[in-house]
Amino acid sequence: MRLIFDSHLDLSWNALSYNRDQTESVEQINEREAGMTAGGGRGRATTSLPEMRKAGVAVCLGTLLVRAKRHVQPAAGHRRIDLDYGTQSIAYAVAQGQLAYYHLLAEQGEMQMIGTASELDAHWKRWCDEPHDRLPIGNILAMEGADPIVDPSQVEAWFRQGLRSVMMSHYGQSHYSVGTGENGPLTPRGVELLKQFERVGMILDLTHLSDQSWFEALDRFSGPVMASHNNCRALVPGDRQFSDQQIRRLVERDAVIGVVCDAWMLRPGWVIGTSLPESLTLAALADQIDHICQLAGNARHAAIGSDLDGGYGTEQTPGDLRTIADLRRLESILAQRGYSDHDIDGIFYGNWLDFFRRALPR
Repeated sequence: MRLIFDSHLDLSWNALSYNRDQTESVEQINEREAGMTAGGGRGRATTSLPEMRKAGVAVCLGTLLVRAKRHVQPAAGHRRIDLDYGTQSIAYAVAQGQLAYYHLLAEQGEMQMIGTASELDAHWKRWCDEPHDRLPIGNILAMEGADPIVDPSQVEAWFRQGLRSVMMSHYGQSHYSVGTGENGPLTPRGVELLKQFERVGMILDLTHLSDQSWFEALDRFSGPVMASHNNCRALVPGDRQFSDQQIRRLVERDAVIGVVCDAWMLRPGWVIGTSLPESLTLAALADQIDHICQLAGNARHAAIGSDLDGGYGTEQTPGDLRTIADLRRLESILAQRGYSDHDIDGIFYGNWLDFFRRALPR
């Protein structure tokens, strides 16, 4: 079985906010959620640790996901599924809870925290040599939106706790930059944050940054950069996707881009809650991969960053994807388009392996 390296999964957020036991099967999760309506994708989950093993997902970037937005005050009060908290201190505590869940999964043998290139190599060898049914899934710790970093001086402490990749923003204004849906520059604290990233060796994930923040961050930061889960603006217009100019700049920096399974990022005009999954197939994901490869002139910069169960389920994925194991359908689609086995290996796992072998400390 060809293994998969998935660069974006919100496993801990799903557990703590959606009350999903990630050690259960997808079928069990969906049975428990039958009839639930609060939160996107209830009863339509695609991803859990057993399903990841079935898919051959040997390594993922497991996220910490929380925002600090004082102005967001829902009339009904804060709900567990909400992402926005009043202060960075509260966001820090929530993120620490999500981190605690990953550590417990590691203690239970369900996952393995990976913080160095040598740990990655050893883990990958084990997945190549042993049956997958009970192996721990490797987890490189990532942060989606930097608000839980209370102050730039705290970057080193987070790094010591295993954090290896950070997005500066998620949606809208963060304390460090501007994210999807708005536009604007880095804040002065954001400039200092990048200096601390360079000092400790943190990877900068440019996903979700607004265009102005994106170009400023790339120009200011000389360390390793990546895009964990992003598609192409030329195929699906919108500021959530990268322009061809941005993709070319990433190729120049030897970055890798993980393509996303979220339907509104795969088909122009997709209306969340109205458009039907049957109108879309995984061929659209292959289109995103192919566009990156054509711009790069090779297949070394495209990969998988599925973002499955990132606040949505099968109501918002291609119709031929029911669980994360269906990512394997991409193999035949890419082969039919003329991609070699070597290229498909790179897209499924090799490009991320090469990137993190360079970017992680030894």
